Amino acid sequence: MSPFKSPKLKTGSTPPSETSTSSGSGGGGYVTSTPTTPVAVNHSSLPYKGEHNELDSFNRYYDGNEEDDVIIDNSNNSVITHLLSQVRIGMDLTRIPLPTFILEKRSLLEMYAEFLAHPDIFCDIPKKPTPKERMIAAVKWYLSAFHAGRRGSVAKKPYNPVLGETFKCYFDVPGLPDGEKTELVNNGPCPWSKGTNSLIFIAEQVSHHPPISAFYVEHPGNNIEVNASIWTKSKFLGLSIGVHMIGDTVMKLLDHGEEYHVIFPNGYGRSILTRPWVELGGKCHIKCPQTGFNADIEFLCKSFYGGTKHQINGTISHVAQSKPFAKLSGEWNNIMYVEFEGSKKEVFVDTHSIPIIKKQCLPISRQGEWESRRLWRHVTKGLYENDVEVASDEKFKIEEHQRTLRKEREISGDVHLQELFHKEGETWIFNKPLSERKRDLQQ
Repeated sequence: MSPFKSPKLKTGSTPPSETSTSSGSGGGGYVTSTPTTPVAVNHSSLPYKGEHNELDSFNRYYDGNEEDDVIIDNSNNSVITHLLSQVRIGMDLTRIPLPTFILEKRSLLEMYAEFLAHPDIFCDIPKKPTPKERMIAAVKWYLSAFHAGRRGSVAKKPYNPVLGETFKCYFDVPGLPDGEKTELVNNGPCPWSKGTNSLIFIAEQVSHHPPISAFYVEHPGNNIEVNASIWTKSKFLGLSIGVHMIGDTVMKLLDHGEEYHVIFPNGYGRSILTRPWVELGGKCHIKCPQTGFNADIEFLCKSFYGGTKHQINGTISHVAQSKPFAKLSGEWNNIMYVEFEGSKKEVFVDTHSIPIIKKQCLPISRQGEWESRRLWRHVTKGLYENDVEVASDEKFKIEEHQRTLRKEREISGDVHLQELFHKEGETWIFNKPLSERKRDLQQ
């Protein structure tokens, strides 16, 4: 029998049986019968089957923020050399399994949450009095968001989320009280958060081929909501691996009626045969069609024969002006500068002086079967204890179960039913965003 619960299907078919060691809350923050009618769950009253001690023993493997360096010894080098022999330049690596020893101890869904590691900078955006200042604040958050996602100097790859996997957390915002536990919070995506001033993040893997992750962010106290769906496409580039981020992210400032469309840079794992390191590259933007303010930012890849790593440059402008009113420069993982028109260059973001705020998650015993930390807990434990064989075996079990579920759906004709998001055109939207819940309460 399968050690996992099956995700929801579009028909009423019964999922495969579960062993006695896999009980839990099922869906987590929401349990949905359709993709548009989420029902809030009171986690404090959920029935559990005495697994708290066993499951919560895994919590400690997620407490740290640093990753050990990858050691490319003779045995690891032979694995990578074998992998390289099977691929060609430009080949899509989406379906190519990578060796376990280069994995980071978290899912890609959890890595996306690190974009909010400076929640005070994020929540400061709608407080600015003018559209121009709000765009500047949005750019400041954007440029501060990338360094926190790197846990070490060596490039590692997070787990590929499986179809139906979810991740949920919240951040305490420095300088703000917890806020109130209102109906808006209790019916929200994380009813176990502290209150209206908690910054909420929730994500789901909504598609496997292509691999699409959808995530949603809200801050009830400042009336911010963000919807994003990102498709990652990996390619082999010789001695590097490139990960292209395809998709759109839309941040809404509800009190101002403004939308900010955000594009994220591509990622590259360089020097994969020696000491792998991460590089960001590509032209990105932040655009607000309601106000006409735009930011264009380029993450510059290091030249093969020289140059400096991790450089960015960019501008902030308005569509009605022929010249930008601000120029950006610096290193995305160090210090970045801004030079406003008619002024001297000044520090804009110093990544060394802004504290990284830790995300708050439910204990693993209170997480659903398909929540990232619970799903990957044995893999994480194996990597934490440097037992690559155990980590590889546990990773194989998860991937094999996914293949089994896919074959069962093909035979039965069932279609996977997303739990937290629904599709509108080419974009995935959170089922019950802050703006919709507020409208419901006002009626």
